[in-house]
Amino acid sequence: MTVRGQLIRFALVGVVNTGTYYGCYLVLLTWLPYVAAHVAAFVLSMIGSFFLNSYFTYRTRPTWRKFLLFPLTNAANFTITTCGVYLLVDVLGFSRTYAPLIAAAAAIPITFVVSRTIMLRPDPAAYASESPVAAPVPSRAARIDK
Repeated sequence: MTVRGQLIRFALVGVVNTGTYYGCYLVLLTWLPYVAAHVAAFVLSMIGSFFLNSYFTYRTRPTWRKFLLFPLTNAANFTITTCGVYLLVDVLGFSRTYAPLIAAAAAIPITFVVSRTIMLRPDPAAYASESPVAAPVPSRAARIDK
């Protein structure tokens, strides 16, 4: 699988993920402040993103280890989008409705690089199950004593 193919699939997952995030954000915005709505929608869409990226983008089996590391891949995305939403709404006066879309666009390249690194990193447990450690062979003297 080529990096180009992964990038295209990552972009498609990103569109779905952004739609999921934005839909959740708009629903949550009806009863939460915009930052709280952003955080909750971000967490929900990140869980969906993990599974879509595992199966579709990188074609790798999801594991608990990857699931627990996946939020690290979104740390930069979260920081960029959260600061971006705040700056766009409170500092620059943009609409709180559209600010998350603009902020999300700025985070895409960084998220791809970090996500790819985590999702394609070999799982140490996989190596352990593929090549079991051989039991030590007793020495000749040990075999004779028995």
